[in-house]
Amino acid sequence: MAAMNTSLAFASFSEPTVETWAAFQAINAQRRAVRHFDGGLVDDEDIRAVLAEAQLAPSSNNLQPYRLHWIKDPQLRGAVAAACQNQRAASSASALIVLVASTDYCAQTLDGLSEHIEHYTELSETSRAYHRKQIKTCRRFGYIGRLWLWAPLMALASWIAPVLTLLPLGAARTHQWAARGSLFAAQTLLLAATARGLDSCPMEGFNALKVARLLKLPRGAIIPLVIALGRRAPDARIEPRWRVRFDQAVVEH
Repeated sequence: MAAMNTSLAFASFSEPTVETWAAFQAINAQRRAVRHFDGGLVDDEDIRAVLAEAQLAPSSNNLQPYRLHWIKDPQLRGAVAAACQNQRAASSASALIVLVASTDYCAQTLDGLSEHIEHYTELSETSRAYHRKQIKTCRRFGYIGRLWLWAPLMALASWIAPVLTLLPLGAARTHQWAARGSLFAAQTLLLAATARGLDSCPMEGFNALKVARLLKLPRGAIIPLVIALGRRAPDARIEPRWRVRFDQAVVEH
């Protein structure tokens, strides 16, 4: 299934139904972090379908600051699994997806978006003008936000008011912003995999430097997650779920 460019596509919205809510609940309940896969083959069509759904995840200003590296080559997959400290989830998975984030991808996104809005015939001139303005603003912020002078200023500001820590100003914090933006795609991928009949395991325990070298990533790229995909082994350990109480997790104002 080829991925579709849906950046400015319009879709009809139907009212929520009991069936759609029940379907989502079933998918959400079925999704578990599986650490032991059966190692069987998974059709490329299934992986492509899951990755295409992940692309529909939201991102700030639609900048999509990530790339999804699908490790298909068996030798490379083995090396990446080893860089994941040989976790069982990585070594037994049928496929590995490396989530790579970078602010440099935003410039590429803006180039593509700019070309798209100029040729998208169904877009009104009002919308076209709005998007042009947004693109100009994003390009300007992409330059100003990464200036080195923000580093000492934000360090001081964060010490005075920790709530300011995640403001995307300075090289380190713009990297953090890109990583956060990529996690929407990761969660969508996990749910899409479940809906497609696959299991998954998001992994944060890996040697980022080794994985970056294996994938020959450009300078400035970071790796928030490696995701293992496949089908759970018959003896995979799936324990009962536990979460903090609703009244602890949800603060009503």
